[in-house]
Amino acid sequence: MNALRWYDYLTINIYWLGLTTVSQSNGLIVPLLIQRFVGPEQQGEAFGRLRLYTLMVALLVQALAGLLSDRSTLRWGRRRPFILIGTLLNMGCLLAIGASPSYWFLFGAVVCSQIASNIAHGAQQGLIPDLVPEERRGRFSGVKAVMELLPVIIVALTVGKLIAGGWMWAGILVAVAILGVTMLITMLVRETPLREAPGRLDWRPFGRLAAMTVTFLVIILGMGWVVQSVGELIYDLSATIPSLLPVLMGVVGLLAIAMAVIVGVWVSVHISIGRSGVQHHSSFPWWVVNRLAFLVGTTNISSFAVYFLQARLGIKGDAAAGPASQLMMAVGIMILLCALPSGWLADRIGRKKLLVVSGIVAALGTLILVMAPSMGVLYAGGCLIGAATGIFFTSNWALGTDLAPKGEAGRYLGISNLAGAGAGAVGSYIGGPIADYFTVHMPHVPGAGYSLIFVVYAGMFLISTLVLTRVREAR
Repeated sequence: MNALRWYDYLTINIYWLGLTTVSQSNGLIVPLLIQRFVGPEQQGEAFGRLRLYTLMVALLVQALAGLLSDRSTLRWGRRRPFILIGTLLNMGCLLAIGASPSYWFLFGAVVCSQIASNIAHGAQQGLIPDLVPEERRGRFSGVKAVMELLPVIIVALTVGKLIAGGWMWAGILVAVAILGVTMLITMLVRETPLREAPGRLDWRPFGRLAAMTVTFLVIILGMGWVVQSVGELIYDLSATIPSLLPVLMGVVGLLAIAMAVIVGVWVSVHISIGRSGVQHHSSFPWWVVNRLAFLVGTTNISSFAVYFLQARLGIKGDAAAGPASQLMMAVGIMILLCALPSGWLADRIGRKKLLVVSGIVAALGTLILVMAPSMGVLYAGGCLIGAATGIFFTSNWALGTDLAPKGEAGRYLGISNLAGAGAGAVGSYIGGPIADYFTVHMPHVPGAGYSLIFVVYAGMFLISTLVLTRVREAR
């Protein structure tokens, strides 16, 4: 392991800034492009479909890239060749996204971008464990967290403003440039290549992950089909009392997402750690449910922010990118301000109490978004969600490390990767068609669908709190 210098804090971590900048930029660009291709009546379903498959692909590619880079004997080192190749491919994919002539071309370009991005992502995750001694990993991880939060501000001040001003291509080129520059700086990392290849490759962990991913995908598809089928039945039943339609669809949507989360987590946990693991660590699956339920809310509020602001405030087209990125900036700043103090509080008063608070505060912030008459009130709601998310990230992870058996923490906590990807897949694939449903059936109430799915996400925050009754805090 090479001696570390002060600038290694930057070179080892700066690529996270590039990756997150691209992710944040795509969160503005892709929904707007989808809207151009399919129109407001189908944009939610089209966006949800794209999110579902791209996130499942990303999960598998990231794990595979990490596995292969672990064993790389290339002269440049184990990680940097994957980061270089993944970045160059991704830069081309980002240009293809901007040039997309149709929805399906865009779909393919985004899938390819996720593959390329996660080739680099999977390798990048290995730099700190490879190069940093244990006693300094906390400080390096702190710099990593800052690099992942800074793009929220950078995108709001650059890419978001350019897109809102009608300069989408300029925004894309800024994101591409930042990704390229951060990759070049990462190439300055001093890696020592492996002299000999490790022993025989064990494919079993990747096989379990693939089985979990396919199972989760089938469950999500099934719940999406149930919502669409029940939606048409409800419309016929509520024809005499139209005001019942939002209530009934909201209940159906919430139940479908909750069922997908709970069933998906329990099946996935059984595949990963087995029946005996679940019996001996019965609180652990409920910790994963708590994590996934909360992330369904935060991830999809961010994903649908552009469409929600267009509908809620009557903002037209690309102009919504500006306020959407500023709203996400407010959320990101509050996450940064609350994440570190909540770690100290979690040690003082316990993890579960803070998680209960985070779920309730996030639900309240979401309801404020739904009822907000102006951007000022929207920022207030966003700040509450950001504060709750900062508290949640620290407290939930601390609780997970308490519950995972010490000798197998990597295998147990690795399931959280499925929760991260599953959150976007579940909430968007089921929530998007619900928003379209109201665009078609209640066109006289603009934005009713997006307000309703935000209420459903508020319900998921509360469900994340309720399931904590099944978790026994290991303290």
